[in-house]
Amino acid sequence: MSRIHIEIAEQLLQLEAELRRMSLWQAESPAPEALASREPFCVDTLTLPQWLQFIFIPRMAQLVEAGGPLPRECGIAPIAEEFFRERDDGRQLIALLRDIDSRLQKG
Repeated sequence: MSRIHIEIAEQLLQLEAELRRMSLWQAESPAPEALASREPFCVDTLTLPQWLQFIFIPRMAQLVEAGGPLPRECGIAPIAEEFFRERDDGRQLIALLRDIDSRLQKG
């Protein structure tokens, strides 16, 4: 496994831990229809934390485990900044997403 794969795997664990710390981790998955949205980040059917938990983390984990190519751009941090604009507790999560975005761009 390459260094970037190991780093992203660690960050996915940190992302899950932060979502749990913020009480945004859900015990049950949304309906299959909500997960099948064709909109970017499933904005029409999921909240950002739901998208992170049920779409982003599992897909990235699969790529990491397979050792395959990772996306070069995600652009999640700006969406998180908008989502958490009214909340003070999102700073750590936003910083983590910025770091993930940056690491993926550097490859």
